[in-house]
Order: sequence, then C-alpha cells, then structure tokens
Amino acid sequence: MAGDAAAQGTEAPPHPARVAAMVLLPFGAGYYLSYFYRTMNAVIAPQLVSEEGLTAADLGFLTSVYFVSFASIQLPIGVALDRYGPRRVQTGLLLVAAAGGAIFATGAGFTALSIGRALIGFGVAGCFMALLKANSIWWPRARLPLVNNLSAAFGGFGALSATVPVEAALRILDWRGIFAVVAAVTVVVSALTFFVVPERSASMDRSASIALQARETGRIYRDAFFWRIGFMLAVGFAVFIAYQTLWAGPWLRDVAGFDRAGVADRLLLIQLGMLAGVLSGGVIADRLGRAGIGPTALVRAGFALFLLVQFLLVLEVTALAGLLWAGFGFFGASLFLCYSIYAHYYPPNLTGRVNTANNLVLFCLAFIAQWGIGGIIGLWPAAEDGHFAPAGHRAALIAALAVEIAAYLWFLWPRRRGRDAG
Repeated sequence: MAGDAAAQGTEAPPHPARVAAMVLLPFGAGYYLSYFYRTMNAVIAPQLVSEEGLTAADLGFLTSVYFVSFASIQLPIGVALDRYGPRRVQTGLLLVAAAGGAIFATGAGFTALSIGRALIGFGVAGCFMALLKANSIWWPRARLPLVNNLSAAFGGFGALSATVPVEAALRILDWRGIFAVVAAVTVVVSALTFFVVPERSASMDRSASIALQARETGRIYRDAFFWRIGFMLAVGFAVFIAYQTLWAGPWLRDVAGFDRAGVADRLLLIQLGMLAGVLSGGVIADRLGRAGIGPTALVRAGFALFLLVQFLLVLEVTALAGLLWAGFGFFGASLFLCYSIYAHYYPPNLTGRVNTANNLVLFCLAFIAQWGIGGIIGLWPAAEDGHFAPAGHRAALIAALAVEIAAYLWFLWPRRRGRDAG
C-alpha cells in the first residue's frame, strides 16, 4: 500500500504564490469556518439557555451532536476526496453547513437547533481533510510540513475569532443574527472554492469502483504504519480537544483558583499557543527537511514536551498555570505534523482516505475522552459552590497521560528500517 507517490499530473507546476492564492486560501477559509462553528457555541451558550429554555443536558447534546455527525461521515468523505477531488467535495459540503447555519439561526426549539447543529457538523466534516488533500495534490512533498501547518493556522484563527469577536458582535446582533451572517459567509466560501480553485483531474482516482475504494479503507485500518502514527495522533488530539474545548477551564477554576476573568485569559493562551505552535512547527520542519531531517524527529520531540507539560499539570504547578496551558497548546500542535508523515508515506491517491480514516478514530476518541474525563472527575464529590475536587482533576490527567505515554512508546518502538517518513 505504501510507496512512492504517483505522479501528480503532467501539468507544469504553478508558481507557489498562485497556488497559495487559488488553493490554500479558499480551502483555508473553509477550515477557518469549521473551527469557528465548532467553538462559537461556548460564547453564545448563556443566550441559548435563557432564550430557548435549554437544560444543561440539552446544551451538552447540542455541543456533542456536532462531533457525532462530524465523525459519522468521515469514511465516505475520504472516498469522495480521492475519487472526485477536494474542490467538488468541499463545495457541496459547505452548502450543507450553510443550510445548517440557516436552520440554527431561524429555528425555534431544541429539535430545530439540533438538526441545524447536526447539518453544520456534516457540512464542515471535510474542511481540514479537503485542505490536506489539496495540499498533497498541489505542493511538493518536501514542503508539506510547512504548508500543512500553515493550513492548520486557519483553524487557530477560527477558534480565536469565535471568542472575543463573537462576544463583541453580541452587542450589535443577537446570536441568531450572527449565525445568519456566518451561514451567508459559508455560501460565499463555497462559491469561491468552486469558481477559483483549479481542477487537477489527474489526481482523481476513478480507476476502481466506489466499492473497491471503500474496501481499501479497510486495508488502511489493517496497515501497521497507519496505527503507529495514527494511535498517537488520535489519542493525543483527543486529550488536546477535551481540555481545549472544555476541561481546561474547570481545572483553572478548581485547581489553580482563578476567577472567571482569570480563567478566560488563560484559556486564550491555549489558542494562542496552538497558533504559535502550528506556525513555528511548520517553519522548523521545513528548515529541518532541507537538512535531510524528516518531520518524524520533530513530532518525537514535540510530543515528549507535550507529555512533560501534562506531567507538570498533574503536579499542580499552579504558579506556572498560564505558561503551562500555553505550552499545552504550543506543543500539542506538533501533532499536526503527523499528517505530513502520512503524506510522505502514502501515495496521493490514498491521502483522503488515510486522513479521514484517522479522523474517524480521533473524533470518536475525543467524545470518549471528554466524557471519560468528566466521569473520573465526578468520582470525587463536588463542593457546595459547584467546584470539582482537585483530586478528581489530578486522577483524570493521570489517566489521560498514561494512555498517551502508551501511544508514544508504540510510536517510538524500534522497527526495521523501511519506507518510513523520516
């Protein structure tokens, strides 16, 4: 299955600036919207609860249905990306996301909001995968660590934009107006992708039937190299997402003792750390690549430091809380380089299915991690003021760290030198 890349087409390679403007920016805008949709519910949650009469369970379901719909469509997206190309797939899916945003903006009641949120999850489920697929088609392999990490920065900007800017926008528009605007922007990005991105038909694999291409996904899941990278990528990102989107805030409140403003300031550091990590990681990987050092070496170092940060959180070094959570975001971003390792190892006609196969595992584990961490924390009685016990946070971090260390050791385990990616 692994091997050298198939030729990426007979067309002469276009200038990098043209590829950036006509490929990277349109697909990057889609990934920006994906993260924006994913994150903005945290800001508008009080309005949703008060205006729609939602319970805590209703709000939790509205948040999680995005991840469920997102994960459920990954494997079909992988086949579609490899068969029809990222341009067509992204265009259609973004229109689904826009429809979901419009329903969320205009719908009344829990059921309508749930349908809208689920359609948003379906519609943005391929944004990052389409971006990675487009990168594998249009950029030389040697530049993929840099380009893929620059691409990931679009998501970081989306997460940042869904915090303070949304809070400011709520002074002008209500949450329905904001969703209506974002849905309209999604239609524009869909049109931009369709009319601006060039087609590269040589990258589409239609030599086999859809059924055969789907069965090849099963071969990917049976490939040892896929799991060597994928288990660490999925476990690491699952823990990263669980704390980035939920559990870092309670830790800062219950263990470090920050008030609401202090918690918000340090949560922002996670997003800034992630953004700095993907940008600097891509530049460093590009420099190392020119010296003949592949991205695997940088992933080894970055993930080791990611584990070290979590170990210090277990020790409750609260005096360095802001720095530690910034480091959590910064070193956790090293995981994005794993996609470049896949791109070095697998041929371009498989990259869509490889990345979405991992994404399915990742988001299922993210759901389990977010729920499981809460379950462990809940084993200790909460205080009367609603704060969770620091011992529960410590136990949850230890459990997460243990699984991550196991995945990391598997990644490091010596193997015979073969078609590795550096």
